[in-house]
Amino acid sequence: MSFISRLTSLLGTALLIMNLQLAAADTLKIGISASLSDPAGETGPSLDTAKFGVLGAKLAADEINKNGGVLGRQIELVAEDNWMTEEGAVLGFSKLAAETDIVAFIGPVFSSLVHAISPDVIKVGKPMMVGGSAPILTHMGNPWLFRCRPNDSYSARVMAEFGANILGKRKWAIVYTDDTFGNNAKDVLLINLKSLGIDPVIVQTFARNSSDFSSIVNHIKTSNVDIIGSYIDTDNDFVSFSHLIYENSITIPHISSAIIADLSLIKKTGSDLHGAYGVTDFNEHSNLIAKTFSLKYQETYHIQPSYAAAWAYDAMNLLALAITNANSTAPEAIRAAILAIHGYQGAEGIYNFDQYGDGLHGYNIVRIENGKIVFVRYIEFTD
Repeated sequence: MSFISRLTSLLGTALLIMNLQLAAADTLKIGISASLSDPAGETGPSLDTAKFGVLGAKLAADEINKNGGVLGRQIELVAEDNWMTEEGAVLGFSKLAAETDIVAFIGPVFSSLVHAISPDVIKVGKPMMVGGSAPILTHMGNPWLFRCRPNDSYSARVMAEFGANILGKRKWAIVYTDDTFGNNAKDVLLINLKSLGIDPVIVQTFARNSSDFSSIVNHIKTSNVDIIGSYIDTDNDFVSFSHLIYENSITIPHISSAIIADLSLIKKTGSDLHGAYGVTDFNEHSNLIAKTFSLKYQETYHIQPSYAAAWAYDAMNLLALAITNANSTAPEAIRAAILAIHGYQGAEGIYNFDQYGDGLHGYNIVRIENGKIVFVRYIEFTD
């Protein structure tokens, strides 16, 4: 993206946030921790994707407000930048926490940022809907986190079973980012592969925003593996890794986490990803609500939605539903009402919250063909 395009995008986001905060006095405030600015070394679609979460939440809030709001009050979104860094997330959330009339929060989409602010969320004691997919987030004793994406224990299960049982591959290379997201996902993928009698040939990690994947790719090329499973959470890393795989004429199947299901990233990689698979929580063809949401999002913003927009859209609607059902803005009442939500059809799927705060239990499989995302199947788990 050019400097002018990025500047225009940032200015547009800043104006959006100003507009979100210009609301009537008696509003129902929902705080949102949003990735709006470039951290050092990160450019490209992942920042834009994170911004789309704000747009997804705003679309839901606008629809709710047009229908009378919640408990007779209009929703007001109050956004703070988290800079896509752990330090920025902590600082941004401290600003939201200082506004005592905020009744609930929509948190980050990145697991490492959710993990960083979790202790402060406990101190504040108000519900936060999150998009981070690391399984640990809802299993570390924080009763206020509620996940609006399926966690990676399910993505790893889908990845393992699809790769082993459908594609028939047994010699795995696992590549993952050395952070909360990557380490958690790698661990559950190893568990699921072991249950299928598979011991991966390669298990390789790398530091976030790495510049050279040559040693990893060379290892893959010379180790006689027949499939790659990857959990990579920044676009720069994913693009670099995928391009090197393509340049080295490695044609074995590649199954990626949800990062692959972003059209702006696919355009950036060109033909590098042709034939690759993705395990993603959102696809517009997975259900009718997803299709309707996608059409409304495109009509409103003139861009296609990503998973970041979809889960935030669902998060806002779920909070509104919980507050309405509780007939209260008391934190404990909202918390109990969220846990009681079962059978709610959102853009991401059917929400059935368990005792840990996980609402979704399935994933979509997609395939990249000629620069397009092709829906393959949806897999739901009940156990």
